[in-house]
Amino acid sequence: MSVKAMELFDAYSKSLFPKDAGYIISSYFSQNSAYCRYEIVSYNNVKSIYASEESLTFHTDGKRLFILVEPMNYPNKSIEPYCRSNAEQIPFRFKELDEITAKNQTRIYIANQANIAYGSFTVLKPTGMDFSILFYPLPEMHETMQAFFEKTLSKEAGIPMIDAKKAAKKIGEAIKNLIVQDYTTG
Repeated sequence: MSVKAMELFDAYSKSLFPKDAGYIISSYFSQNSAYCRYEIVSYNNVKSIYASEESLTFHTDGKRLFILVEPMNYPNKSIEPYCRSNAEQIPFRFKELDEITAKNQTRIYIANQANIAYGSFTVLKPTGMDFSILFYPLPEMHETMQAFFEKTLSKEAGIPMIDAKKAAKKIGEAIKNLIVQDYTTG
């Protein structure tokens, strides 16, 4: 059985990083609540990677999809996501996001368009509960990412499983429709 996913910085340090193509899912959790930002980056044809103590910078184009999880008691819910503090912002207005409201009133926002990073993009090294996971370009990659979101939305973001499944399915569709790269998997 082949490896489907691996922690990004671990894959890089073990030289198990596919330069041809892949997906990286990074999460950035608030220290004080279940507020979380997810960034999904698809890439192909990496020219080089620059590593520092705090990050990896990839010299290639990438397509990014942003997801925001906002708990019911989030105090800045009326502020547009692009206007929030750096730690809580994504580059979109509410009208550019699809919204799912869970039974516990947590809101999941999924960008309805991808951002393109021309030339390079950087992934910060995770701290605390944050993570960066590399998904290998295998035929079942999209199903693996959808199952991953079901689990993380339920366990880390506190979303009821029925709503986590619904959101994960919508995220999976967004990945397929917005950030699929032009490469053949498998």
